[in-house]
Amino acid sequence: MFRLGSNPARNREMALLIVDDMPDNIGVLRGMLLPYGHQLFVATSGQGALNIAAQVPLDLILLDVMMPGMDGFETCRMLKANPQTRETPIIFITAKTDTQDIVEGFNLGAADYINKPVRMEEAQARIQTQLQIRSYILEQREQAERMRAIVNNMAEGLLIIEADGRIQSSNPAADYLFGYAPDQLQGHSIFDLLDTAASQEYHHYFSRIASDGSGMQIPQHGSREVQIKHHSGAMLNVDLSIMPMFVRQPLFVGLLHDITRHKLSEHALRREASMDALTNVANRRHFDASLENIWQYAVENEQELSLILLDVDHFKHYNDTLGHQAGDRCLQQVAQVLRTIASPPATLIARYGGEEFVILLPNTGQQDAHDLACQVQSAMEARQLAHPASTCSAWVTVSIGVCSLRPNAAISSELLFLNADQAMYQAKESGRNRVCTEFGQAEKSV
Repeated sequence: MFRLGSNPARNREMALLIVDDMPDNIGVLRGMLLPYGHQLFVATSGQGALNIAAQVPLDLILLDVMMPGMDGFETCRMLKANPQTRETPIIFITAKTDTQDIVEGFNLGAADYINKPVRMEEAQARIQTQLQIRSYILEQREQAERMRAIVNNMAEGLLIIEADGRIQSSNPAADYLFGYAPDQLQGHSIFDLLDTAASQEYHHYFSRIASDGSGMQIPQHGSREVQIKHHSGAMLNVDLSIMPMFVRQPLFVGLLHDITRHKLSEHALRREASMDALTNVANRRHFDASLENIWQYAVENEQELSLILLDVDHFKHYNDTLGHQAGDRCLQQVAQVLRTIASPPATLIARYGGEEFVILLPNTGQQDAHDLACQVQSAMEARQLAHPASTCSAWVTVSIGVCSLRPNAAISSELLFLNADQAMYQAKESGRNRVCTEFGQAEKSV
């Protein structure tokens, strides 16, 4: 049972101000209220009431109407004009019971009237009612402020979206994600801020909710990865969840979680899995997977495909003579030469294993592939990396095999590699440090 002035939810005393120019009247009200443990303040004039209200947060004011100088009506008018005290409920205590006087009091913002002489039970009931209302309002305000603080400090972006897709409100995290200043997102359409596919999908979802009316037959739209349009024009990756809620009108709650770092990490992991850590070119696994895709594309588009396979000459002797750290640096130099010469974006360079490297050249014929291989062979020797254990040059050199095919459904990509390997073997058998084209004569560039 709610007792007068109790407020379990807020767990604090209520502050009441009694305003009357007659000490006896103040005494009666004080005696009635003291047992309930309120904070009681008294004033004997309108100005005194204003002074106290300016210093103390009050929950209720019991205000006499008939006072010398500033009467209760004027005091009420000034209290309601002050933002600090505008919402404090006021009960007039007066012997003026004319309808005109009562109406004037309510027009000024009074919450209730207590007639003089004060009837204790009635006065207690009216005061209790106002304190209950006051307690409820403060509790709701506190909950709203708490919820606002939670929403404003969420790491996830939150949007309230109207049925037509217009953004009604957003929290700071959402503003930040989209790159807008506070309140600038309001009025924007969510459909204009998503990538095309997601925009169409959510537009259809919103339409289904609107046509259903209650939304009870439409399942909630689960979280999914989408791209959003940043104010700068950039596209960012987020996880987006949109859920309908029905109050006076259908609205949608959108939650956005920034996954930019996750995507960067995912990209880094994919890159790490596909790259050779030592030379920073593709590894064999990535090459094998890419070869099948590129081969199929060449079949479908009737394009030539060339493969350059190269091996560092006498690399085992190089390691044995100069050490494995020098050998690692040598392989890095080879990879650097390949990246410098075989630079077109479509070209795939990979370390196939040990000291072997491959260059896959889509839509490239035999002559162009041969010329590129010769450039690699010449550039490698021109680096003049000393190789004291080599029998074919004073410097680190490479032997290169080249194969060019026009893929078709009757042959497999394995043939391309086998022919390039055979051509490289020819280059080695012919004295190393040279280029050999499949089934052709070994040639040493000058």
